[in-house]
Amino acid sequence: MNRFAKPWGTVLAAATLAAMMFFVNLSATFLVPADSAMGDAQRIVYVHVSVAWLSLVGFLVMAGTGIQYLRHRDLTWDCWSQSAAELGWLTCTLTLVTGAHWAHEAWGTWWTWDPRLTTAFILWMLYSACLTIRVSVKDSHRRAKFSAVVAIVGLLDIPFVTMATTWFRGIHPVAPDMEPAMRIVLVATAIGYAVFLGLLLIQRQRQIQLEIAIDALVRDTLRVSEDAMHSASPELSDQYEYLEHEKEYCG
Repeated sequence: MNRFAKPWGTVLAAATLAAMMFFVNLSATFLVPADSAMGDAQRIVYVHVSVAWLSLVGFLVMAGTGIQYLRHRDLTWDCWSQSAAELGWLTCTLTLVTGAHWAHEAWGTWWTWDPRLTTAFILWMLYSACLTIRVSVKDSHRRAKFSAVVAIVGLLDIPFVTMATTWFRGIHPVAPDMEPAMRIVLVATAIGYAVFLGLLLIQRQRQIQLEIAIDALVRDTLRVSEDAMHSASPELSDQYEYLEHEKEYCG
């Protein structure tokens, strides 16, 4: 069986996930009572808290797979690291956006340099740095090494994000004050998003591996074609070199 394509498993997982997410969103929208202080605006907390924790998990996965790459020099680990970096950047961005909307309703401002917000923003910049390295460094192993180093150094920010409300004085709440029904929906939402992003992580890692395999196949095919052209006829070889020279000259 092709290890890159398992359609029935993907369809089943997607269908299960769709049903789970539908129930979670239905519960958060209709079944759970509105907050007494913030009203319906409080419902964004279910998404905000879920993606915030997943952004931390994503960074741990990115750093952990980066460490494995540095140990084994196997680009398979870097594929996992890249997948975690992309999804982690997405969840961290959603954390900042949903947090800004919640802050506007709760504090009357879209942003404040609260310790929790500041450390979360630093986490977002670390994710962005890893993605920038991936699009700017062309050599696969150098790209993997630099990304892994940034991720490992960035682990220093994780304790500050999680403990910011305890270690520093700020206005961000330590923990949301919720009724039991709200907590159940929050946990269900977090599980739903975790399953969803876990599936995306696996699928994206397979896609990256497939892209690498295709690129390698294309390079090998071109190399064989060039060798065949050079050995077939000196005239064709000269014409090919001339065309390559013109191609480089024209940009």
